[in-house]
Amino acid sequence: MVPLSFAGHDFLALPEAALFWPARGALLVADLHFEKASWYARFGQFLPPHDSAATLDLIEELVARTGAKAVWSLGDSFHDADGATRLDKRTRERLTALTTRLDWLWITGNHDADVTHMPGGRRLTEAEVDGVCLRHEAVADDSRPEISGHFHPKLRVSLRGRHVSRRCFVGTQNKLILPALGSLTGGLDAHHGEIRRALGPGAIAMVPLSDRLLRFPIG
Repeated sequence: MVPLSFAGHDFLALPEAALFWPARGALLVADLHFEKASWYARFGQFLPPHDSAATLDLIEELVARTGAKAVWSLGDSFHDADGATRLDKRTRERLTALTTRLDWLWITGNHDADVTHMPGGRRLTEAEVDGVCLRHEAVADDSRPEISGHFHPKLRVSLRGRHVSRRCFVGTQNKLILPALGSLTGGLDAHHGEIRRALGPGAIAMVPLSDRLLRFPIG
């Protein structure tokens, strides 16, 4: 975990694509896309079927490592409206145990807007904590400090003749977009026009390593 300051608050960025807020004891994650594989399977496209369990494994590991008392999931937690009902029994039990034990907040995203029964926790369209707005998709004309997801940003660079792609955070002084944490989520290039339009000028891509935060100007 490496320090990341944003909007006057101290966070810790994790290489596994999550953000920890020590003052709140909260682990912030985005775009889990639980049950993405089972959604594709219905249309004859078969992906590794244990994506939800693998994503939950990682969340449990990060909660244990950080000592988090809360998990705030910033939208698209499930891949589709029926995703929650397709969880296998063991994964559902594990997820329900976490949402019962922790202050678990589901922020609504575009993929999971129609999910009727989340497995525990609280559900909001957005929230504001200590002056920071938590939502799924960045709102370009909102000047408030904002943490969001939605775009699955990845930084793609060429190093010594090799192409390297890493999940990354992207942000400006008042906007921060988290990478996708889900095990089967793809990524949008951090330099993509949609990300640049959402953030405005002066955006930076940030790649957390074990001991430092690498920063790359966007644009």
